[in-house]
Amino acid sequence: MGKTLSILIYFVAIVGTAAAIVVSWRDQPADVRGHVHFSDYYHVVIDPARRHPAQRKDGVRIEAPVVRQQPELDRGCEVASLTMLLKSAGVRVDKMTLAKEIKKDPAPRRIIDGQVHFGNPNVGFVGDIYSYEKPGLGVYHGPIADLARRYLHDRVVDLTGKGFQVVQASLSAGKPVWVIVSSTFKKVPDEEWETWVTDAGTIRVTKKEHAVLLTGYDRDAVYFNDPLTGEKNRRADKSDFLAAWHQFGGQAVSYK
Repeated sequence: MGKTLSILIYFVAIVGTAAAIVVSWRDQPADVRGHVHFSDYYHVVIDPARRHPAQRKDGVRIEAPVVRQQPELDRGCEVASLTMLLKSAGVRVDKMTLAKEIKKDPAPRRIIDGQVHFGNPNVGFVGDIYSYEKPGLGVYHGPIADLARRYLHDRVVDLTGKGFQVVQASLSAGKPVWVIVSSTFKKVPDEEWETWVTDAGTIRVTKKEHAVLLTGYDRDAVYFNDPLTGEKNRRADKSDFLAAWHQFGGQAVSYK
C-alpha cells in the first residue's frame, strides 16, 4: 500500500509539472511559440541556469574612469557620474557636453505663502548646474537614462526600483552602475528633507542628494567612484549605503 501511494504521488507531481509547462507555453506570445520548439522551451522552463543567466559573484571591483565634477560643475555629480559610465562603455564624451545636453526643468525657484515652488528632478535638471551661488538641486534617473540612450541606444538599462541584487548582477557582469545616494552615504534624517511644489506635483527632496558610479561590492561594503572627491573605488559600509539609496527610490542606470 505504501509503495502504491508513493508511485501515485510521484505520478501526480509529474503530471502537474507537465501541465504547468504547457500552460506557460500557451501563455507565450505567438512569435515566441513560432521560433522556439516546445522541447527547447521545456528546458528553458526547468533549467535554473538558463532562467537566471546573470550570476552574482560574492564580490567584485571594476576599474572605471574617474571624472571630477568640480571646478566647472558644482552640482554636476549626476552628469560627471554619467560621464564615467559612458566612458566605461567606450564612449568618448566629456562632462561639459553632457551638462549642456541634460534635459532641464526651467521652473524658477519661488517662495509662495512660505512654500518652495521649484523644478522637479524627475523632469529635468533643477536650477543651476554650474555654481552654488545660484539656486539648484540636481536631476534623477529618468533624464539621465534618456541622455545615456543618445550614446548607447538600446544598450542602456534603467535598473531603478529593481533591487540591489539586480545591481549586483550588473556589477558582476563587469558593468558599473550610476546611482543616487546621500552625500554622507548614510540615511538622511527626516528633518533634512523638505517638500516642494512643482509643475508635476509635490515632491520630497533633500540637499544631501549625491550621485556616484558604483564599481563593486563585497559582503560588508560597496565601492564607487566619487565625482566630488575624485576618489576611485571609494569604500562605504553596505548597509548604510543601501539605506540611503533606498530613500531615493533605488535609482540605478547601467548598460548591457
